[in-house]
Formats: sequence, structure tokens, C-alpha cells
Amino acid sequence: MSENQFDVIVIGAGHAGCEAAFASAKLGKKTLLCTINLDNIALMPCAPAVGGVGKGHIVREVDALGGLIGLITDRCAIQYKTLNTSKGIAVQSTRAQVDKHRYKWEMRKYLEKVENLYLRQALITRINVKNGKVESVVDHFGFIFYTKALIITAGTFLSGLIHIGNQTYPAGRAGEFPAMELSNCLRELGFKLGRFKTGTGPRFKKSSIDFSKMDIRPGDGKPRYFSRRTSNLPYNEFPCYVTYTNEITHNLILDNLKHSALYSGQIKGTPVRYCPSLEYKVVKFRDKERHQVILEPEGVDTDEIYVSGLGNSMPPEIQEKIFRSPKGLENVVILRPAYAIEYDYLEPHQLKHTLESKEINGLYFAGQINGTTGYEEAAGQGIIAGINAALKIDDKEPFIISRDEGYIGVMIDDLVTKGTDEPYRIFTSRAEFRLNLREDNVYFRLSEKAYKLGLIDEHLMSEIEKELKFTKELTNYIVNKKIFDENKKETTTLETLIRRENISLYEFPEIVSMYPENVIRYVEIETKYKGYLERQRREAEKIKHLEYIKIPDNMDYNISGISREIREKLNRIKPVNLAQASRIPGITPSAIALLMIYIKKNEEQYKEVI
Repeated sequence: MSENQFDVIVIGAGHAGCEAAFASAKLGKKTLLCTINLDNIALMPCAPAVGGVGKGHIVREVDALGGLIGLITDRCAIQYKTLNTSKGIAVQSTRAQVDKHRYKWEMRKYLEKVENLYLRQALITRINVKNGKVESVVDHFGFIFYTKALIITAGTFLSGLIHIGNQTYPAGRAGEFPAMELSNCLRELGFKLGRFKTGTGPRFKKSSIDFSKMDIRPGDGKPRYFSRRTSNLPYNEFPCYVTYTNEITHNLILDNLKHSALYSGQIKGTPVRYCPSLEYKVVKFRDKERHQVILEPEGVDTDEIYVSGLGNSMPPEIQEKIFRSPKGLENVVILRPAYAIEYDYLEPHQLKHTLESKEINGLYFAGQINGTTGYEEAAGQGIIAGINAALKIDDKEPFIISRDEGYIGVMIDDLVTKGTDEPYRIFTSRAEFRLNLREDNVYFRLSEKAYKLGLIDEHLMSEIEKELKFTKELTNYIVNKKIFDENKKETTTLETLIRRENISLYEFPEIVSMYPENVIRYVEIETKYKGYLERQRREAEKIKHLEYIKIPDNMDYNISGISREIREKLNRIKPVNLAQASRIPGITPSAIALLMIYIKKNEEQYKEVI
């Protein structure tokens, strides 16, 4: 293979690109990772944190598949916190503050040592397609790189436009070139693109902040590592701080709305609903006296503080007044202003569950380009795209995570089945089987699949199998262990006692001495929620039978009894099976029944593609 020929090329080295390139190279494919600036690989342009509700689940799922985001996070973490501890086990998630500067250098250092992986600073401007298949890409200098598969992870760079007040300038992120030509090229290839808006908060000089006027928010005091491959790393915890907006802040916003790029009509893209700008919150919730402002350290050796809750698109001179209105920020020095950014995204219904284009063979998309938000969502898509690109080259079966197997599966199915009309963010509420998709059982759910693919090694898999064996042993022990119930004055099993009383397995010394903490935790959860878990698993199995009824690529939806509106939706999404068809908004149960009857009746006609 010559110097400019590759198996897989990845455009963009954010969190999606890094995971995609690593997975592809790990599976033996000569992979080129292209980025506009090699110094900004895996840059965190927004909050210097990883995880959160739903997001923490995805980070662990990527780790279970052998990916990098959890491993690199652990090397750079300066605070760990478990969220939703007062709520049910299904919605409890891990979040970590990280040293953002160390994160990007640790990621680059790791990638530079990966066999089969090549890094290159290049702005890709054109994709060449031949006979419906990706052939090559061209950079801004005119160099051509040939490939069998291409993964685009362009983030916010496609026709990126930054807004600060009435000022606008093209950029993919503050201080970086946008990818204008690539956006135009995708349109020429027939892709439908939309326009979204997001933004990032300001950065303040730490030494200019009076933290004594704020509430301190420490972490849990000890690390709760994201990765199975992490152990005994040095850990120094750094706190976050909280202050609040006030009447002065809100009046400054309301009096200057005409100068906001968001409210002046300057911004056309759809904004992020779940991480709204300060202008939006003040206007939408006028009855609220204050809004929370969180100050997060950007790293260990920097005087820069990231500020969440003050993001806006006002002119700099107005931003300065707004920023100095909350307690503790009266004399703050602004290092970087807040800004809004508009960018093109690919409407994701144009993709398969593998994240490959339905129309162009060998072309994949992952990350924010697919209409999502967040480092975690990007990483989850990236590893799936990288795996599937490598498998396709070897003519192997695609790798797809179903909705009952992982949050990555929920996210991708939501995107390709329902599309998104606003920047998509994962939540535990999006998963109908979330009690089965917990952080504690992620390796039991996904690691065997990763091992069979060759993404994790035999040593790690044997550790997981050993733990699984322990869980079966402990489960059998508590099912058969007789114990006297003092409350009911009767003999019962330990399993029954655990399920009906506020009792923990950690209260039994013989169990604590024999089994690892994570095994005890897993068995206790499975025991306490046994009835709910079994019901969810039965419901998942009912849906599975619809997945086995495949819909042919050349399916004719002109079926008596199915409305034109439903036919249009089915032709637009092109579901691969009845389960996916049933999840398309507006598709009725009667339409699914008619489809099932039609497919079975015409099985002979479609047998070559079923």
C-alpha cells in the first residue's frame, strides 16, 4: 500500500474522530486521522468535564468496547462526583472534572503510539466518489489520499460561524478555520444538511475571583474511575464553586436583548434546548429571581476558570457588565468572552445504524455532525463508526448495539429512526430499558462483543468472566442462605430479606470478605430490583421478534390500508426491520401489522434480500 493509500481515513480529531481512528487501527486497518490543527486533538472547547446523567453511561460503554475516552479521562481527572445518588440506581451517573490541557496531550500521546494509525494536519476540502463508493479525499494543498472507507467527524466546523453581538466571523471553534468547502461538497453529493446553534461560556482569571462569596462544591473525595484499565493513579481533587445571577444581571440582559445575536434574528440555526444561553433563560423564565452559575477549574497549572451558566451572544462590552454582576465576580478579569456558533449538520435519517450513508458506500458520519451535543455522545458514535468501517472492508457482519444493550444503541437508533430537529443530548429517560443499562453492569453487557471483535485483550476478558462467575456464585449463595427474620419472626432466605427489607449485602462480613465490591453491588441491585428487571427483559424480548422481520431494501410501501403520509415516512427513513419501523414517529400499530402480513405473503419475492 503506497504512502497516500489507506484503508480508513477519519476527518476531524475531536472525541468522535479519536475513537473512530483508534478502533479502525486496532482492528488492523491502515488509518489516517486528519485534523486542521494537530495541537488541538481531543480539545475540550466547552466544559472541562466528562460524564453526567446518561453521558457517564456512554463513557463506560465506550470503555467496555475498548475505547479511549474513559481511560484518558482517568489520567487527567481532578474531581469525581456521582450524580443522582438520592434517586434510583438506573439514573445514577459518574461525572469527572478534568485538566483539559493535559487531556488533549494525553490523547495525542496515546494515539501516536497506536500501530496502523497515522496523524496528519490537513484541511480536507473534497470527497471523491466513484460508482457510488468513496474513492479519495483532497486537502487544501491539493494532495489526494485514497481510501476504502471515510469517516467524517467534523464537529461544528462545517460552515462554522461565530457570533458575538453583531460581530460574526467564520470559524469552526474560536481561533480555528471552518470547513467551508467540505460542507459544499456534501451538498453536491446530495446530502441534506441542517443548521444548528450552540455556544460556549466565558473564561475568567482565577486570581480575580472572590470564591469566599460563593458556595463550594467538592467531589466525592475519592476517584471512581471510568475505565477498567485504570488503577492507582495519583489524584488531587479540585473543587468547583457556585454563585448566582441576580436582578442586576437579568435587567442587563433584558435591556440589551436587541444586541443579542440570538434575539436580533442574526442567528438562524436551532439552539440547544438542554444547555440554553443566559438570554434564553432570563426571557423564558422571567419569574425566576436567579440562575445558577458554576465555576470549574480548567486544569491544575492554569489560572483559567470555565464558567457554566453565563454563556450568551451579547457584545463584549455588555458581557463584561453581565459577568461582574453575580457575587464574587465584581472584579473579575475576562480571559475569553462567551460566544455562539452556528454550523451545518447532517440530517441523520440519511444514515444506517452502522452510521454509514445509505446512498454512498463506505462513507460514515459520527459525532456532532450528526446533530448531537457533547463529547460523550461523539465518542459513542465514533467508536461504532470506526468498528463498522473496518468490518465492512473485511466484508464482515456489521456491529450494532440494540436499544436494550446500551445507551449508544439508544442514541444511534433515535438519530437514524427519528432524526432530530434540535441538538440531541442523551438522557436516561430516552432509554425504555434503563434499569438494565446501568453503569455497574456495562462490562457484562458489552465486553464479550468487544473481545470477539478484537478490541479488548484476553487478560481483561478473563477478569470480566471471573467477575461474572462470582456474581453467579453470590446470587446462588443468597438464594439458598437461610436466615431468621427478626421482624416477621420466621426463617427466610437472604434473597427474600434483601428484597423486602432495607438491608444491604455489605452488612454480612462473610460476603464482604469473599467477593469484590463491584460484584456485591451488582448482585444487590439485581436482587432488590429483580421483579422490575425481569419485566423489562421480557418487554425487550417481545420487541426482538420484530427485529427478526427484515424489511427489504427494495420494499414497495404502496400497500392497501397504509396512508400516503406513513408511506412517505417509511420511504424517507427506510427502516431495516419492523422494530425500527415501529419507532418512527407517526407509524401506527395497524400499519406495522399490515407491513408484517405483506412481507410474509411476499416472502418469495423478497427472499434474496430478507
